[in-house]
Amino acid sequence: MSETVHRDESIPEAMVGMRLDQAAAELLPDFSRERLKSWIKQGALTLDGVQAKPKDKVYGGERLALHAVLEEETRWVPQAIALDIVFEDDDVLVIDKPPGLVVHPAAGNPDGTLLNAVLHYCPALAAIPRAGIVHRLDKDTSGLMVVAKTLQAQTSLVEQLQARSVSREYDAVVIGVMTAGGTVDAPIGRHPKDRKRQAVTDSGKPAITHYRVAERFRGHTHVRCKLETGRTHQIRVHMAHRRFPLIGDALYSGRFKLPAGASDTLKEILREFPRQALHARKLAFIHPRHDKSMEFRADLPDDLLMLLDYLRVDSEERT
Repeated sequence: MSETVHRDESIPEAMVGMRLDQAAAELLPDFSRERLKSWIKQGALTLDGVQAKPKDKVYGGERLALHAVLEEETRWVPQAIALDIVFEDDDVLVIDKPPGLVVHPAAGNPDGTLLNAVLHYCPALAAIPRAGIVHRLDKDTSGLMVVAKTLQAQTSLVEQLQARSVSREYDAVVIGVMTAGGTVDAPIGRHPKDRKRQAVTDSGKPAITHYRVAERFRGHTHVRCKLETGRTHQIRVHMAHRRFPLIGDALYSGRFKLPAGASDTLKEILREFPRQALHARKLAFIHPRHDKSMEFRADLPDDLLMLLDYLRVDSEERT
């Protein structure tokens, strides 16, 4: 099933001199500016019945007409994959994602993803771009995600993410003992030599992570990280940049290290920990329809609870 969108608006005199895509974003707030730019380029969004360019200036009084079809995605197959649903209404779906679940199909993971799962749970999401998914977590990161159930909700959530008004806080367990919290303000972009990795680089996009100490151990620290931006692998990259890489992060932790005097059990736990020790613990946003602030929390999963318990016991035994 596809959804057809028809809108007809008059550009007011107050918008004289604005770019067409800027004016369209104000007149059609249900849609993101990027989506509107795409429709302008396709000719689905016209100015006085003529195809224009996103950068063209408007002079007031023109007619802005939108006739677009949101095609149902047919390349993704719904699959019966269990979902831990924290909250649901007609507009949004908040999910506590387990570690090991890929969010979106890609070359290495064509199915078996969160997207396949939400399409099975809510078939109507096939009419929403990316099945309503507006942000991602890495495969081995657990925790909270929000999925939009309508086009209007998706547009609102994307705009909130772009405006940095969505609050996201994570639990992380890092290698090394932090003396205090702080902020990492360092741009992140593709690693110049390894396409699988991100890196702090002057050519990257702005990235800001705030962190504070939750608990210290002999050779590790439990920290709470709050994102101001949402770059790929941001916490993993920023913590490694500060020389406090995450436990279990084979991509960014460098040479494996064990704390001096660790018990055999702890050594085995640290060696075998199967993923980066990262969990999206808190998520807050403005509800797309009701304009109310919504906040959700997800308890630490069992593997991280076990890891913290072993680190705590190790510290107590050697004090």
